[in-house]
Amino acid sequence: MIEWRDEGALLKVRKHGESSAIIEVFTESHGRAAGVVRGGTSRKIAPILQPGAQLDVTWKARLEDHLGSFTIEPVRSRAASVMSDRLALAGLNAVTALLSFVLPEREPHDAFYRRSIQLLDLLGQNEIWPLAYLQWEMALLEDFGFGLDLSTCAVTGETNDLFYVSPRTGRAVARHAAGEWADKLLPLPPVMVGQGDADTAEVLRALTTTGHFLEHHLAPSLGDRHLPEARLRLLDRLRKSE
Repeated sequence: MIEWRDEGALLKVRKHGESSAIIEVFTESHGRAAGVVRGGTSRKIAPILQPGAQLDVTWKARLEDHLGSFTIEPVRSRAASVMSDRLALAGLNAVTALLSFVLPEREPHDAFYRRSIQLLDLLGQNEIWPLAYLQWEMALLEDFGFGLDLSTCAVTGETNDLFYVSPRTGRAVARHAAGEWADKLLPLPPVMVGQGDADTAEVLRALTTTGHFLEHHLAPSLGDRHLPEARLRLLDRLRKSE
C-alpha cells in the first residue's frame, strides 16, 4: 500500500457512483493529484468539497499508478469570500480551471503552488486582486516554460520606451523600434513591469497579452486543447466592473 499526506487546494469535483466523488487537489509536494472520496456526496462531506477549499488530504492506493482514494480534513473554506461577490467567484473559477488545465498529474510545482495559494487567499479583496491575478498568469507562463522577457528591447537591447511584446518570442519591443510591425505586436502596459496605474483597464490590456501566450503557446504544448472558458468569463466580469 502506498500512502502520503499533504495539504492543497481543491480544483475540481465530480460525482462517482452512487455516493462517492472524484476530486482533484493541487498540493505542494505532490502536484495535481486525483482520488476518490468515499461518501463525497453525503450531507456531511459535500459542503466541504467546494472548489478552492483548502484541505488536508491523505492519499492511498495499492500501486502508484492507481487512481487511489482520499480521506480529507477541511483546513479552511474560501466559499464565504466568493458566494456573494461575482468578481471573486469568477476569479476562483478561472484560477481552479486553469490549474486543472495546465498542471501535469503528480508533478510538484512547489513555488507556483505557494503563489497560487496566496492568490486564492486574496479573493474578495477586489481592489488588489486583478493585479495579483495578472502577476499570477505571468508566473504561470514562466513556470511552464513560456515566460515573457520584458527587461530589454529585442531589437535594440535598450531598456527605455518599452511599449510592445513580440507575439512570437515574448520579448519586449521599444516603441521607436517597432516600425511597420507595430500593428502586429501585443501591448506592454507599464503594469506588467511594476509601473504605472494598476487600474482595471490596464490590467485587462495586460491580460490580452498574457492570454495570447496562454492560448497560442502554452495550450498547444498540452495537445489539442482549448483554454477553459472560465478565463473568458473572468475577463468579462472585469470589464463589467470598470
